[in-house]
Amino acid sequence: MPNQRAVISTPLTPTSRLGRFRQWEASGVVFALVVLCVLLSVATPNFFSLTNVPIVLRNASFVGLVALGQTLVLLVGGIDLSVGAIAGLSAIIGALMLTVLGIHPYAVIPLTCLFGLGLGFANAVFVAKLRLNPFIVTLASGEIFAGANLVITQGYPIRPLGSNFRFFGQGEVFGIPAPVIVFFGAGIILWWMLTKTRFGRNIYAVGGNRDAALLVGIRVWRVEFAVYGLAGAFAALSGILYASRMDAAQPSVGEGWMLSAITAAIIGGTSLRGGEGTILGTIFGALLLTVLQNGTVLLNVSGYWQRLIVGSVVLVAILVDLLRRK
Repeated sequence: MPNQRAVISTPLTPTSRLGRFRQWEASGVVFALVVLCVLLSVATPNFFSLTNVPIVLRNASFVGLVALGQTLVLLVGGIDLSVGAIAGLSAIIGALMLTVLGIHPYAVIPLTCLFGLGLGFANAVFVAKLRLNPFIVTLASGEIFAGANLVITQGYPIRPLGSNFRFFGQGEVFGIPAPVIVFFGAGIILWWMLTKTRFGRNIYAVGGNRDAALLVGIRVWRVEFAVYGLAGAFAALSGILYASRMDAAQPSVGEGWMLSAITAAIIGGTSLRGGEGTILGTIFGALLLTVLQNGTVLLNVSGYWQRLIVGSVVLVAILVDLLRRK
């Protein structure tokens, strides 16, 4: 009878758990988020109040939804600078569906997402099929979408959107804001997609080495079409939810969201070079960014300093990504 080697499973010690945590791409952002929350709770008693916490989570959900889509694009080695403009234009189109066409509020949300999906596919035509630089393509398309927004609205908001539509941005379910439920629900679905499906593995493969992905039979252009389309859909979803929150579709919706979304993804561990990153890290990145912005408000920091702080966080995130790669 052949000898059988006994397999002894050693329990995880606190040291080994700490080592695994440090190896996780999002460990840095989780640690920073905890430290920042502790410091803000000491600096201002209002930070953990029942009024402020829902505000933080609600605001994080708008930027976070855009960041989720941006994460998918970054994972394939691309970038989408038009997501903010897509959010703004989609909010206007959704508001027009509601107020001019009289479409039912529950149908406006999915139709707006389909509109954003189409804008994302438009980007993918140039990036995936024509193989143009995604930075230049989405920078140009972002200007086109923002210009179309102003042409349609002439700079004026569309309001009111009606009491039946306010629930999506202002309502709560068991005390949890509706946009927060959408945000975390979308995050769970994307986490499952990236970790449990072939399509998710293909996304990482394309971002890790596009040529190798082609050689093993992955239809790269289809993957790129899908992620740019999803980025557009998530941006549109965020835009229309924000319009519901404000009970108005403002032409300025989405301004600054592109930079915030990229920042949230990068500080959450997603690499600018593709092939590395997690949805959970992006969620924590969006929370960190929103907590930072909320903290500056609670501490009465000037709006000018807020932009300086956020810009510094972007620069630090890029440097950390570079050091992690080396």
